[in-house]
Amino acid sequence: MSATLTLLHDGRADTITVADLSRPTIPREALESMLGWDLQPEGLCRGTMCVPVDQDVLVGEDGLDLRTLADALERPLVTDERHAVAALGASHHDRGQALASLEAPDFTLPDLEGNLHSLSDHRGKKVLLVAYASW
Repeated sequence: MSATLTLLHDGRADTITVADLSRPTIPREALESMLGWDLQPEGLCRGTMCVPVDQDVLVGEDGLDLRTLADALERPLVTDERHAVAALGASHHDRGQALASLEAPDFTLPDLEGNLHSLSDHRGKKVLLVAYASW
């Protein structure tokens, strides 16, 4: 029995049909359009870079095993079967580069009047961010 899974990755959300929520797969034809990788004989490739992968483990009759794919790309994967959602995090290499740049990721939030403000609007200025949570 197939189910619909929402895959959160790289700042976007894609919906895919999976055969089993406990072991989600991604359709081979969606690999490049969704994640920017292509499966070649030498492994998972993006541009001139290829990551070796055991294709016998990665490729199944339902598609590419998402957990094996995440492991090969050294990206954390969290799945929630109950809510049919999976989140594919950034690799430690990408997170390390972001930290080394000392630049906070951009985000946009409304003020009390509903006007939107982006952090990038204040680049080069000192900014104090105050966060509050009731829990």
